Amino acid sequence: MSMAVSLLNEVSKIATQNSALPGLGAIGQSSEGSGAAATPFGDLLTSTMGEVDSLERQARAAVEGLMTGSGVDVHHAMIATQKADMAFEYALSVRNKAVQAYQQVMQMQF
Repeated sequence: MSMAVSLLNEVSKIATQNSALPGLGAIGQSSEGSGAAATPFGDLLTSTMGEVDSLERQARAAVEGLMTGSGVDVHHAMIATQKADMAFEYALSVRNKAVQAYQQVMQMQF
């Protein structure tokens, strides 16, 4: 199981817990109903994790092509691995911030 898939599972857990908090269901949704459809935060994170997983699979395929000599250039393999690494690091930092914000909300006393 890849790191992006495990990260996706953690984000899904947070997104389902998010539904228990009223008013946090969607990003950019105003109380006036602006008419534009807002994307739920959980769906946004799920699609982003899918993109990270796709980049990871592309990088793995490029490295395998380089190792087997299937005509993949070194610079293409390096670019693919760097894209996958940067996307994963970014997703990981977003997840860490989301977990940190969730923990702060849970520590609030009403």
